Amino acid sequence: MTSKTSVALLGAATIISAATLHAQTPASPPVVGDVIVSGSELMEEKPDGVNGEPEWVRQRRFSTTRVYIQKDPGEMGVEEWWRTQFFDGGKVTQRLKNEFEIGLPYRMQLDIYENLTHVNNGTGWQQEEVAVELRYAFADWNVIPGNPTLYLEYAFAHEGSDAIEAKFLLGGELARSKGWHWGLNFVCEQEIWGEQKTEWQIAGGISKTLIDDKLSIGAEGKWSAPQGEPCEAIFGPSIQWRPTHNTHLDVVTMAGLTHSSPNAECWLIFGFDFGGGSSKQKGYKPTSVSGY
Repeated sequence: MTSKTSVALLGAATIISAATLHAQTPASPPVVGDVIVSGSELMEEKPDGVNGEPEWVRQRRFSTTRVYIQKDPGEMGVEEWWRTQFFDGGKVTQRLKNEFEIGLPYRMQLDIYENLTHVNNGTGWQQEEVAVELRYAFADWNVIPGNPTLYLEYAFAHEGSDAIEAKFLLGGELARSKGWHWGLNFVCEQEIWGEQKTEWQIAGGISKTLIDDKLSIGAEGKWSAPQGEPCEAIFGPSIQWRPTHNTHLDVVTMAGLTHSSPNAECWLIFGFDFGGGSSKQKGYKPTSVSGY
């Protein structure tokens, strides 16, 4: 064997070995600091909380529909709600809600809020109720389809009967549809004394992300059946803008679909999260990795 032949064979063997090694080594996604870039996945759909819930859940997406829990243990936040309803005859009602949120261990969240109401009949602003709300999620995010969560609220009425409200919360992301999010709630509200009326409700919403982590649009609605009264239904578009990682602004305008419904119902919600907001890395690991 000549020296040229030996060199050629050695070169061919080197090329084949290098090609084989390259084929067996999977390409790693580019890393920027501690963030792994994974291609088309939205940042707001990646696990963000200690329970694996994504960022879009941690910034309240709908006005009439809750999804899962928003706060990790020890985290706190505040929200300001303003709702206006327009009725026949020129009647206009307003509700201002001040809400304080606290994250608890074991996939729970405690909310405390006060409602103030105003009717354009010259009576001015009045306190409606103070309420305490507790949520409990059955499992980490996406472990159970629909991410079922229980919600229980007790409202201390300023006038009339106190009330207990129970909700069954569902929500998640539409499979194979990047940026589409949904929520669905089944509600029962029961007065404690007096007439002891019962009201049933179904609320739902769907949204589509336009700008990752910044802007979403959607639609939501609610159907309610108060005992002894005609059913009500409202539906309309919604939009959420997130100026920063720990703030969100929601605007919702819904129209009445029945004669007993308000002609229009509008919501304006501003939320602020303490403790770094949803941009903070929580180090979530799936159950199969963490071992518990």
